[in-house]
Amino acid sequence: MELVASARLRRAQSRIEAMRPYADRMLELMAGTAQAAGAVRLPLLERRDTVQTVAIVPITGDRGLAGAFNAQVLRRAFAEMRDARDAGQQVRFFTSGKKAQSTVRFRRLDLAQSWTGFSDKPAYSDAQTMAHALAEAYVSGEVDRVVVVYNAFVSPLVQKVTVSELLPIPTEALEGARDDEPKHGVDFFFEPEPRQILERLLPVYVETELYRALLESAASEQGARMTAMRNASKAAGELIDTLTLAMNRARQAEITQEILEVVAGADALTG
Repeated sequence: MELVASARLRRAQSRIEAMRPYADRMLELMAGTAQAAGAVRLPLLERRDTVQTVAIVPITGDRGLAGAFNAQVLRRAFAEMRDARDAGQQVRFFTSGKKAQSTVRFRRLDLAQSWTGFSDKPAYSDAQTMAHALAEAYVSGEVDRVVVVYNAFVSPLVQKVTVSELLPIPTEALEGARDDEPKHGVDFFFEPEPRQILERLLPVYVETELYRALLESAASEQGARMTAMRNASKAAGELIDTLTLAMNRARQAEITQEILEVVAGADALTG
């Protein structure tokens, strides 16, 4: 299992590296379009004055044997749930992965929708399905805020639990290019109008952010499983060495006892 997880981890890392430039360009395009559109009121940008219902989206795996990978995401998701309830807000869960689904159902929490079967190798279509359901719930007023909880991949040994506000779309995403990027001062003509383009880009942004989270979680799961299986193999080897030593000592003691009994018997016959 360690070798299989290692091979899958390399593939997952390559998918993240291939996706990051697209996500960065997507942010740049959306920020530029938002600046051109000016102050606009769009459903996915609308920030509710009163948040009554929070949607929490924990992203876990479909399988276990990955150390604390699933547990730490669920622990953080339930912490977010307690904070929301303390603020007088209701909580609905939209889960990804069988581990999150089964845990939420076992605790008899409000499970609005769940998705399973693609934690190892998520496709963009999976992110689209999730994004469509979450955006529909937000626009219809079923929920007033959407929070995603997942493991961000740092290294095969380190997975960082991350809480990201998906909806409403954070204003930081519309503030423009990063400060460290060069400003070229080029004016663009937009066709159709910037507002119409932005209206098309916002759902794609939600899909892209979810897809990034799914890929990060997939890589984190393989890294956690590889580390867990390596630790399990090491622990099993140490246990085998300990038990083998105990067995050899018991065997040696038994042989010594038999020799002593034979010698004592011989002494008794010759005496």
